[in-house]
Amino acid sequence: MIFIKTEIDGVFALKPEPNRDKRGYFQRLYDASEFKKKKIKFNFVQVNQSMSRNAGTIRGIHMQKSPKSEDKLVQCIKGSIFDVIIDLREDSKTYGKWIGEVLEANKKMIFIPKGCAHGFQTLTKNAIVLYQASEYYLPDYEIGIRWNDPYFNIKWPIKKVIVSKKDLSWSNFSIQR
Repeated sequence: MIFIKTEIDGVFALKPEPNRDKRGYFQRLYDASEFKKKKIKFNFVQVNQSMSRNAGTIRGIHMQKSPKSEDKLVQCIKGSIFDVIIDLREDSKTYGKWIGEVLEANKKMIFIPKGCAHGFQTLTKNAIVLYQASEYYLPDYEIGIRWNDPYFNIKWPIKKVIVSKKDLSWSNFSIQR
């Protein structure tokens, strides 16, 4: 398992190291000892999966606020997505910064620490995403950022988007502060 630093402190892209033979491959998707070596405490309590029928679908951008904030390990297991992480940790040197990573089926994962919001846009039809979370989903602690919030000006790859009513309803970030 290879950990690759990103431009946001504490966010890592992870590349599995498949062992291949004529049958296919075997790879570790999570290893607590590897995370511990990187000084990352990640114990997941919930595993979620989403399937999006259409390319251009945006899910998020969400996070849970303290004291129920969560770490996430996100992997695309079918198709591909443009995964977005926004650093909302006020004490972070990368506060307010966002990054986007393309995740293709089973090729790369992304670790998102507490205090960072997460969302993605599907790049293919029938994309399936698997999330491991360190905290149970609690709607009373959920906050969100609208996909087209002018404060962040995220450059989504597909211009024709499909977004839920809930995700369209979030206030501008500058108003939330």
